[in-house]
Amino acid sequence: MSFLLENYNWVLVLTALVSGGLLAWPLVKGGSGGGFVSTSEAVRLINREKGVLIDVCEAAEYAAGHAAGSRNLPLSQLEGARGLPTNKALPLVLLCASGARANRAAAQLRKAGYAQAVAVAGGNAAWREANLPMEK
Repeated sequence: MSFLLENYNWVLVLTALVSGGLLAWPLVKGGSGGGFVSTSEAVRLINREKGVLIDVCEAAEYAAGHAAGSRNLPLSQLEGARGLPTNKALPLVLLCASGARANRAAAQLRKAGYAQAVAVAGGNAAWREANLPMEK
């Protein structure tokens, strides 16, 4: 006990506990840190693992601009949508304007059995910034 009280050692112990807790949080939460992937990882999933690119923006947003080759399945209509692949083992790469809705969609799809549902960090903005193809 005297170790903790001498020379502010309690600060070091507290710092170690907090940092350990932050490192363990994704494991406790039950995921790989939120289900986000980079644009380069998204392209790898699409090209090498036959991943399906799904844009969860509303129809008007999708019409204004979307990633080339993506399917539009709005988040509000995602549950029970017929545009989802029947093979639940395929990676689902989800996009939206910023990544927030795509992350919610990924969590929803993982609960529905699509274990490899992930959201692109930064959404369409990151996709565009990475100079990946966009369509209107």
